[in-house]
Amino acid sequence: MEAFNNCTGLGGDLEVQNSRSEHFLYFAYGSNLLQERIMLRNPSVVFLALAQLLDYKLAFGSHQGKPSSQWNGGTATIVYSPGEEVWGIIWKMNTSDLYSLDRQEGVENGIYIPIEVIVRTQDEKVVKCRSYQMDDCVHDLPSPQYKKVICMGAKQNGLPMDYQKKLDSIETNNYAGRVPVFEEIEAAFNASEKQNNEDLF
Repeated sequence: MEAFNNCTGLGGDLEVQNSRSEHFLYFAYGSNLLQERIMLRNPSVVFLALAQLLDYKLAFGSHQGKPSSQWNGGTATIVYSPGEEVWGIIWKMNTSDLYSLDRQEGVENGIYIPIEVIVRTQDEKVVKCRSYQMDDCVHDLPSPQYKKVICMGAKQNGLPMDYQKKLDSIETNNYAGRVPVFEEIEAAFNASEKQNNEDLF
């Protein structure tokens, strides 16, 4: 399977030579903003940059109106919307993790479709990345747990404060039951925070 790679000539770590590269670039805008979330299934990830996707907006929905059984609500997608913007993270990943990322996004079940997006980094580099867009999306509110992971990721990576406030204002479905994947992510996050605090001393 060919990986989506950015345009050549950008220089530095953002440059990926060709489609036979051992790495690909992935633009994350939802729960995969949080490092501990994406690393659960994709251990090769390396942070490259914050990036902005122009003329799209963040939306939440369910594939064919069926809420995510994993998250108990709608999940994030991007929708073409001239004049709006979506902020996210460019992760550099090993091509060997491509299958696991596709699987996480439900590609084999037709829930999300891999797409190529052109994003702009904070230092004005234009980068081509792989991303995902929900197919047959029906508007649906996310669970509070899913929203929390997105907001944690936005804070962790220092997304613009105005955008963080926008994420904080997202309405949820108030689901109050257990979300095992959230518990797994929260445990990994807390362990990482504890390690970071220990490293300070």
